Amino acid sequence: MSGHITADDLDQAVRLAVATLRKASPDAWDSRAGSLVWTCWETVEHLSDDLFAYAAQLGSKHQPEDGVLPFVWVPRRPGGPHNVIHADRDAGPDGLMRVLEACSALLVAMVRTTPSDSLAYHGYGASDPEGFAAMGIVETLVHMHDMAEGLGLAWEPPGDLCSRVLARLFPDAPQTTVPWPTLLWATGRGVLPGRPRLTEWRWNGAPRE
Repeated sequence: MSGHITADDLDQAVRLAVATLRKASPDAWDSRAGSLVWTCWETVEHLSDDLFAYAAQLGSKHQPEDGVLPFVWVPRRPGGPHNVIHADRDAGPDGLMRVLEACSALLVAMVRTTPSDSLAYHGYGASDPEGFAAMGIVETLVHMHDMAEGLGLAWEPPGDLCSRVLARLFPDAPQTTVPWPTLLWATGRGVLPGRPRLTEWRWNGAPRE
């Protein structure tokens, strides 16, 4: 598995996700998102928030040791995701998709315009723009898996894209198995023959040479 991750890859992942999510029934958004404790609506908000936060990290010119930007992340209900980004329910699913697209566009723009050797804070270790693009893609692909279960939608992203984010963020993952099931396994959402299901996992965002 090889090949660089680009801003265009992130844009593609989110476009595919939005096209799929637009097929959901309007009354299905309060369904639980797969194995998560969040609803499908909350999971889109969480994904949007991730993409926004990654863009903000790349845009921060001063990176203190703890690195966390002092936004106020709050849930809308006990057990809900702690977000900066929340979508207006009155705007309906179309408004929710517009929020996701806008947050994605922010990260796409930051990946394109930030010098490739720049490093920004992440809780799993500092990473470069390519790493943040890969993180955004993984968030998109696997949370789409969660939401597809809750919304009753079919979802299988391109194998090449899965292969490249595995190589970038999960270098120790199996390289001879089918990429999409392997990505689900690497993120604790699936099983692979002969390998136990992961109950803990994290990616490695360190820049690759």
